[in-house]
Amino acid sequence: MCMYSAVDGFATDWHMVHYGSRAMGGAGAVMLEATAVRADGRIGVGDLGIWKDEHVAPLAKIASFIKNSGSVAAIQLAHSGRKGSAWAMGGESRVLMPEDEDGWQTIAPSAIPFSPIMQTPREMSQQDIDEIKQSFTDAALRALKAGFELIEIHAAHGYLINEFLSPIPNRRTDEYGGSRDNRARLLFEIIERVKEVWPQELPIAVRISVTDWMEQGCTSDDSVWLSKKLAQAGVDIIDVSSGGTVPGAKIVAGPGYQLPFASAIKRELQESLYVGTVGMITNAEQAETILTNSDADLIFIAREFLRNPYFPLEAAQKLRSEVPVPKQYELAF
Repeated sequence: MCMYSAVDGFATDWHMVHYGSRAMGGAGAVMLEATAVRADGRIGVGDLGIWKDEHVAPLAKIASFIKNSGSVAAIQLAHSGRKGSAWAMGGESRVLMPEDEDGWQTIAPSAIPFSPIMQTPREMSQQDIDEIKQSFTDAALRALKAGFELIEIHAAHGYLINEFLSPIPNRRTDEYGGSRDNRARLLFEIIERVKEVWPQELPIAVRISVTDWMEQGCTSDDSVWLSKKLAQAGVDIIDVSSGGTVPGAKIVAGPGYQLPFASAIKRELQESLYVGTVGMITNAEQAETILTNSDADLIFIAREFLRNPYFPLEAAQKLRSEVPVPKQYELAF
């Protein structure tokens, strides 16, 4: 959940309190928001960044606090692609930021804007693609130096890597376009490069959009194929989400509405890797049922955590499960 509260990509005291509260609240892992691997990879000017060495120190303080609170420190590495330079703060309304007003030129696999009100991106050259691979590699190394123990490559929600994966925004005719093997090429090249600097004993996750919710876009079958390839590439976790590739997609939302996507991948891959699920998972019984039924291995919670930083501690009480409570909070539990 992007907070749009960074300054030039730098984490602040606000981020320490925000993420530290979730660690104190009993989360098994706390994953920082989509953190830009390049300045032009931000969604807006307030995004967290990890594109320069100076970003490491404040991130390291947050990672250290998360780990000392008993959680795993995780971070999501991202590039916004054609959905960048779009807003300075949060919210659903997209406000274009012109280049001469704190904005920047966006890049994408093809020169197709996300929507009529968004900037037309520059189609990426081979040099651009090579630089993006290096940026993700450098970001992974910085994440390691900062003390994070899990990284997630953001390949969902219509951001840069997802733009390559989907045939809707990707109209390239070179080796990065056309067939689904070609469209997935950038993702796997990034994974290969990242694994060169990321320790084998620490997990790598990839977030995917299973479906574009559009007939001409990616489908569940495509994503099962992709998941199998990710397992073969040595990815440890698939974080299963959907949508975000194009505006106006008709998404049928409701409690646990994305669970069937994760469950289908889980059934196909068995024990090849861990499958995480998301989407309107808001109470302890719902989450526990998912795990008990083996529909997923991990529960990723976002909006409910914004409402309640102490959701895991309260869930443990409801399920009569013993979860360590911070000493400072024992009187409340």
